[in-house]
Amino acid sequence: MDRDRLAQALLATFLEELEGHVVSLNRDLLALEREQGTPRAPERVASLLRTLHSVKGAARAASASLVETACHRLEEVLEPLRDGRTAPPALYEVCFAAVDALDDAGRRLGAKQELAGSPLEALLPDLERAASGTPAAPPHAPPPPKAPAPQERAPADAPLPPPPPAAGETLPVRVSAQKLDALLYRSGELRVAALRLEGRAETLETVREELVRLREVVRGTEGETALRRAESELARVARELAADRRTLGGVATTVDDEVRRARTLPFVEGCAGLERTARDVARAEGLQVRLEIHGGALELDRSLLQSLREPLLHLVRNAVAHGLETPEARRRAGKPEEGRVSLSARLRGNRVEVTVEDDGRGLDLGALRERARARGLEAPDDDSEAARLAFLSGLSTSAKVTEVAGRGVGLDVVRAEVEALRGTVEVSSREGQGARFTLDVPLTLSTLRVLLVSAGGQTLALASEGVARLVRLSPDEVREVEGRPTWVAGDALVPLASLADVLGLPPGPPRQRRGAVVLEAGTARAALVVDEVVAEQEALVRALGPRVRRARHVAAAAVLPDGRLALLLNPASLVRAAGGRPSASLFPSPATRATRRRLLLADDSPTTRALEQSILEGAGYDVVACADGAEAWERLQASGADALVLDVEMPRMDGIALTEAVRASPRFGRLPIVLVTARGRPEDKARGLQAGASAYLVKSAFDPTSLLETLRRLL
Repeated sequence: MDRDRLAQALLATFLEELEGHVVSLNRDLLALEREQGTPRAPERVASLLRTLHSVKGAARAASASLVETACHRLEEVLEPLRDGRTAPPALYEVCFAAVDALDDAGRRLGAKQELAGSPLEALLPDLERAASGTPAAPPHAPPPPKAPAPQERAPADAPLPPPPPAAGETLPVRVSAQKLDALLYRSGELRVAALRLEGRAETLETVREELVRLREVVRGTEGETALRRAESELARVARELAADRRTLGGVATTVDDEVRRARTLPFVEGCAGLERTARDVARAEGLQVRLEIHGGALELDRSLLQSLREPLLHLVRNAVAHGLETPEARRRAGKPEEGRVSLSARLRGNRVEVTVEDDGRGLDLGALRERARARGLEAPDDDSEAARLAFLSGLSTSAKVTEVAGRGVGLDVVRAEVEALRGTVEVSSREGQGARFTLDVPLTLSTLRVLLVSAGGQTLALASEGVARLVRLSPDEVREVEGRPTWVAGDALVPLASLADVLGLPPGPPRQRRGAVVLEAGTARAALVVDEVVAEQEALVRALGPRVRRARHVAAAAVLPDGRLALLLNPASLVRAAGGRPSASLFPSPATRATRRRLLLADDSPTTRALEQSILEGAGYDVVACADGAEAWERLQASGADALVLDVEMPRMDGIALTEAVRASPRFGRLPIVLVTARGRPEDKARGLQAGASAYLVKSAFDPTSLLETLRRLL
């Protein structure tokens, strides 16, 4: 190997090692700052000096002289702390700044940039002053750079060669993430090939069965012998193909498992740098914080951990900047002055649940509601629904804009990035006790089981793990709540929408019974009507190109065993979209009659009754107005009606009781009933629909158009 290639190889090895050393330096500096003055402090200093010694020697071998000099100066800064003495906060700021500068230097060298004028060069005077005991200038405003002094290097600090491996022990081999990603891609293709071979075997078996039927037709003729030989040969080929399929499937699964195992890292490694982030944000805000990690030994896919880094970074910063109180406020509340932020990970089947929790003040739900109303948004009364407002873009409860808070973008980014992983994020909060964010993501990002559906002439894929159930709906199983179609599933109200309508695809023809897929995204559910459920099978997941990466409701592309591509839809995005859509024509409309429709209107408020009567008569209906439910029941029995529009709270007989009486009547049991009431809580809506109401409209959001549209659809 020539000199240039050797230098490049040494530099590449050094940069790969430097990345891990920076993590170690940050970890040990944080621990030393926390444990200074304790018996463990000298051990932390020794660990820091060992790491710096390794970096310095490797930098010398890679001819990175500036890095070597900086490490030597940092050793001189830390050496006096071996005896357990306490260092001033300014010293730690210089040390952390030096570690950041080393990290920056590694990136510059990797991009083939010079280190002249870099933060590392600018920081050398600060390190020299700190080593001599002179107060250092603030690390973020370094004095003019000073060239390193090569003559001050310590030749005696050359790195020691690694000890030889013990008998039977092998040295670890570094494999780049890119090579492992490529290997995983190929192993995924191998699994798809095995699935495709399974389809070929089934096709061959079908051909053999056709030959058997044909042989029965020509029994007793000369061709029977030839057909029998062909059938026997096909049976042999089918057996061999089945054996090959089993072998290939076993090998593909084994290779896939081994590659995944090689790609895994402990969860704690994916959290590297978060403790430093929490510490820096706390310092900037005048807070104290301790970051705890639980489930750190859990092995997770490297690409999953990499994809979770940004969401976890946002959540940790948010927990410190928004969640934790000042030490004085915590002391008054009976809490320790040091706040706590904890990260935990655990497996749940083929998914991973990651939580970020703090013991701070909790979400300011009142402020969230105020900000939502100021933007013209609905402010839910339910606390759990109000907490989800925190995920809306531009909605922040911070009173001022700082470097870490107040712009209202952090949690919106978290939700978008987690949903891009086919995951969900939920939040819960307790006033004065803290907030918890729960991320639920798939264990693997490369392959998954998908449900293929047809909608608007397209074949689309839904991750099977997000499908709660499949249902077939008829018109009498669908109700309208505030102008939106709703499926009543037991005691729950599930928003209903056409998948083609949500995606902007051409609608299919209305049918008397419609297939629907019930999707789950966290605690939310929605039923999406589809034209057909095609199949369920294993698929390879591929990222979308930059031109379609932002396609609405689309998460990725699914490569099917036959080589076709299907768009993989985002369940959380679909559930949100389904919940806010107006009614669409899902079922055939009954033939209209030429006569005017007769409506029974019951409301105990004369003003409301007159208003609704005017609206309905203006739309061409013949309206019979009643003062309460008892009068309406009498009028219905005497003269009949085509539909009922009822208030809920009325004297003598309320709207719920009247609805139950109508549904129990053999004569009027199928009449459309629309409840128009001020009661808007979910349990009130559920009670009305369970009583048999066809639609439920809330007066606070009353819109004459929605009432008329609802009646038009029902009639």
